[in-house]
Amino acid sequence: KNHFPGILIEVEIDRLDQLEEAISAGVEEVLLDNMTPEQCREAVRITNGRAKLEASGGISLDRVREYAEAGVDYIAVGAITHSAPILDIGLDISEVK
Repeated sequence: KNHFPGILIEVEIDRLDQLEEAISAGVEEVLLDNMTPEQCREAVRITNGRAKLEASGGISLDRVREYAEAGVDYIAVGAITHSAPILDIGLDISEVK
């Protein structure tokens, strides 16, 4: 933070017992990886506005409301991108004579 004061720092945690250490280190955002809505709700309580919280990992579109109601600031839904249909485009280059 001292070298790059304008850069946002986000830390990923996968257990609630890591949250206080992350916040104490001065991060602005914490990614809650593979946590349940109940764990996210507890993280919101512990954080008490000291950092933004992002829920991520295994969240489907049909469960977004549960995570939103837990009070997190952001929700990442990987299914939006990793399950999207692909378009395969190729480029063949031939020698021009």
